[in-house]
Amino acid sequence: MIQRKEFDQNLEDLRQLLRKMGEHVEDALTGAISALQALDSAKAKTIIERDVELNRMEEQVMDLGSRLIVTQQPVAKDLRRIIVAFKISSDLERMGDLAIDIAKVTLRLEGQQLIKPLIDIPKMSELVILMVRESLQSYLDENTDLAYKMAKDDDEVDHLYSQMIQELYGFMIENPESLQQAMLLTLVGRYIERIADHATNIGESAVYLVTGHRPDLNQ
Repeated sequence: MIQRKEFDQNLEDLRQLLRKMGEHVEDALTGAISALQALDSAKAKTIIERDVELNRMEEQVMDLGSRLIVTQQPVAKDLRRIIVAFKISSDLERMGDLAIDIAKVTLRLEGQQLIKPLIDIPKMSELVILMVRESLQSYLDENTDLAYKMAKDDDEVDHLYSQMIQELYGFMIENPESLQQAMLLTLVGRYIERIADHATNIGESAVYLVTGHRPDLNQ
């Protein structure tokens, strides 16, 4: 059995790994949207290549958490801390995958020009990046109020997504030749909306850590 001081340090190591994963996701999403706006294939490829770093950090979380469960046999809140770390790392890894999906759209648009200036997509992205940051902070600070506050932003993301879909569908009707690119842009909106859902999942995990009960913040 490892000593309590070492156990607490290992828990802190888990927290810091999750913090780094969150920063990676923010950078990946910011970069993917920037690459899309400029149709910068080189930048998109760099973002895709860096995904291995996020996967490596998720593996470290799983390895460290599993070792703590086996050697320490934690109970109550200590066990919840590890279970929550597993869940959050999974959500962050999926967010990273979705950012990669956005970067891949840029590669599919290589050699084209955007059919229209991107307005709603960058707005959604900015809001979602804030959600990612606040959801992880709610976990790090064990701040349930911040988790609930963050989740309310998901409604605005859904509104922007719906607005974007309606506009692009109208654009496709008026400009049938834009169909393929417009459909790809709707996918980007969907990817961003899914990242927001994963952020609310992290908020739910933060509440579960503090209270022992998992709420539904995706209502």
